[in-house]
Amino acid sequence: MTRHFKPFLLSFAALLLAGCLGQAEEAAPSYPPPEVDAVVVVPQPVPVSREYVGQTMGAREVEIHARVTGIIEQRLYEEGEAVKAGQPLFRIDPRPFEVQVAAAEAALARARAELARAERERERLEPLAARDAVSRKEIDDATSEAELAAAEVRRAEAALRDARIQLEYTVVTAPIDGIAGIAHKFEGALVTAGQDSLLTTLVQTDPMDVHFSISENEWLAERREQAAGRLEVPKEEERQVRIRLADGSVPDIVGHINFSAARIDAKTGTYALRARFPNPDGLLKAGQFVRVEVNGAKRPNAITVPQKAVLEGPQGKFMFVVGTDDTGAAIAAIRPVEVGEWVATPRGAEWVVREGLAPGDIVILNNFVRLAPGAPVVAHVANDPAATLAVAGNR
Repeated sequence: MTRHFKPFLLSFAALLLAGCLGQAEEAAPSYPPPEVDAVVVVPQPVPVSREYVGQTMGAREVEIHARVTGIIEQRLYEEGEAVKAGQPLFRIDPRPFEVQVAAAEAALARARAELARAERERERLEPLAARDAVSRKEIDDATSEAELAAAEVRRAEAALRDARIQLEYTVVTAPIDGIAGIAHKFEGALVTAGQDSLLTTLVQTDPMDVHFSISENEWLAERREQAAGRLEVPKEEERQVRIRLADGSVPDIVGHINFSAARIDAKTGTYALRARFPNPDGLLKAGQFVRVEVNGAKRPNAITVPQKAVLEGPQGKFMFVVGTDDTGAAIAAIRPVEVGEWVATPRGAEWVVREGLAPGDIVILNNFVRLAPGAPVVAHVANDPAATLAVAGNR
């Protein structure tokens, strides 16, 4: 009797325990799946803007040097004023050069007189030589004397031209239009050609150039993306360039790249570019540091997501997407991603996702603290109501 009763007690205890657990499960509260906002990934063309640090420089910056040695007699411009090409800037004492011109004129007159005498002598001897009244040597000597005299005339003419050029150099003129700088020499100062000859500088400020550089790594990455079809880049001269000044303002002027270096700088690992901007009102000054924004490139089929959707974890950046379980119910899933730059879209600033997402994926945008991988969710898809119904219908 006792042997048959013990199994019965054990079975009854098991049934009683199962009933208690069932009641406990029924008593435990059941929380609904968290509701989240989401968007469907739709590839779209997006513009690509790159920003660099640049410095302004006059389209032409010229040092004005004295070409002759002498004493500065007069400064003929106001420092900092705009000057025109050909406008006199300095006058060097011309009197020593006027003397040189007079001496060269006298030397030329003497050479011409010698030439006339030699030609008369040759003309006198030629009829005599025809009648053999003089030796052949005499007529040859007379011809040589005339030729030497002609050469001396040409030398004297060249010396006179040089003396006149030196005299012209005593008036130092502006080679281009621009803004004249501070004078380095003043009235009474001695300037020595080829040594201490710097008088001032001249900067052409309209147009204005902006010099900047691109790193070798960025250049290589751009080439790889072009080859993969993820990036379309126009010719450099077709790109639009804008600048941001030190106070954050963006002038309403557009520049274009007009120079690209042919080699990478071995010291900095960058290659240089230059963009030219119109500057009619003189807003830009040479030497300013500016932010250079280069536009024109685009990603033809970019996948972008709002910035708030991208999270950071120990293994890198990731995001939550809406997946489905075996029954077709909506669940949260973690998706590692590789992101690129920020771009401006109608939804605001967004990340470009290079790897990890595909068209049609549903990206979760909020309520991350209540999400767990594999846990059910109710997703409200902003840009695809049909997807919202489909996901919500799987609850």
